[in-house]
Amino acid sequence: MTRIQVIMGTTRTGRFGERVAPWVLQRLMEHGFDVELLDLRDYPLPFFDQKPPSVTGRNYPTEDIARLGRKLDEADGFVILTGEYNHGYPAVLKNAIDHTFVEWQRKPVAFVGWGGVGGARVIEQLRLVAVELEMAPIRQAVHILPEVIRPALRSRDPADFSVFDPIEPRLNALAEGLKWWAGTLANGRAGE
Repeated sequence: MTRIQVIMGTTRTGRFGERVAPWVLQRLMEHGFDVELLDLRDYPLPFFDQKPPSVTGRNYPTEDIARLGRKLDEADGFVILTGEYNHGYPAVLKNAIDHTFVEWQRKPVAFVGWGGVGGARVIEQLRLVAVELEMAPIRQAVHILPEVIRPALRSRDPADFSVFDPIEPRLNALAEGLKWWAGTLANGRAGE
């Protein structure tokens, strides 16, 4: 079974990702994935200040960084959940990405973003980063606009996913694209 890590790309208090993550996890399970939430709150790291892991490989300077690397290694692909902060993605997400490298290579990544323009700007930036990491950023993404964010925040039932009905087709398309890329790239990695 294909293992997908859903990465909570923000750690701030009151993050909207708390509302989005259960919906994404549930829908990916319905598509036959083995899914796991990777919350960056559980992987506190210092600000990146060493030689890049693209040069050093898995020679990590601390156990905290190595622990994140081992966790990322377990995945066949990723879905990154992120808000858009001042036209960019959260520093904690960039920091986690910069601390690792090998673990991302030759794996697909998809994005679910939210904000004034549905996280479109941050997703475009992350696609460029993914290419540098030798990942396959898939075309399909989910952009959560304010007309979905507002009812989701007003809903008192976190298990009521009906607020996401307008964007459900986008998540289904993301899951189908992710399934193909994850399977194809897993076969490629197995043949190395």
